Amino acid sequence: MKHESVPIYWRNVPQYYRLVGKRCKKCSKLYYPPVVRCRCGSREFEDVALPHEGKLVEYTVLYQVGTDFLKQKPLIVGLVEVADGVRIPSQIVDVQPEKVTLGMRVEAVFRRVSTDGRHGLVMYGCKFRPVDL
Repeated sequence: MKHESVPIYWRNVPQYYRLVGKRCKKCSKLYYPPVVRCRCGSREFEDVALPHEGKLVEYTVLYQVGTDFLKQKPLIVGLVEVADGVRIPSQIVDVQPEKVTLGMRVEAVFRRVSTDGRHGLVMYGCKFRPVDL
């Protein structure tokens, strides 16, 4: 995994720590992750706080992972659909692979994403976990 420098990471902290999408001011299309230009051509957006709950609509389980993820395997990654049909790619945590089901309700949690040993920087972000287990 390519690690970011400390200043670059801290500049991006708001994106890592909050679930915020961008809504086009012209056509109201909602994006996550944010984009620079809307499909309608507009470049004017407003921030929209996204819900912290949704449902799991796609997922896969990775048993072979890179060295940065060895402690997290098997690694479950999926698409979580929240309001307005926005789909958020995320790691699914706090559940064994055999308990994961399509349509399960999940909620956002704040977790460590990685550690940059060279700088000692611990990077955090949002992941999702089941609500009803």
